[in-house]
Amino acid sequence: MVPAFLRAPWVRWVCLLLLCSAYLQGGFNKLTDFNSAIAEMQHFGVAPAAVFTVMATLMANRFWEMSGPERFSAANGFFEHLGLAGAFLLVAWLDLQDVNKE
Repeated sequence: MVPAFLRAPWVRWVCLLLLCSAYLQGGFNKLTDFNSAIAEMQHFGVAPAAVFTVMATLMANRFWEMSGPERFSAANGFFEHLGLAGAFLLVAWLDLQDVNKE
């Protein structure tokens, strides 16, 4: 039996907030210290971020195994993430073009 207070709407909200806390904190840190965010991307590179994004979307958005509204939502997420991976690769490619000009 689940205690009544655990069924309150605010508990779900707090749980979701905790689930996303690493992403919120990371985004806030990057927003408030943009130079460190740039240094981090230079250290790790944007191409590995693209590979990670594609691999994660292949695992998380398997729309081809779904039907109905769930399939529609997962397909949207899948192609949005492919676009993000393309953007990472474009940034890496443009950066290589600038390096080759020097």
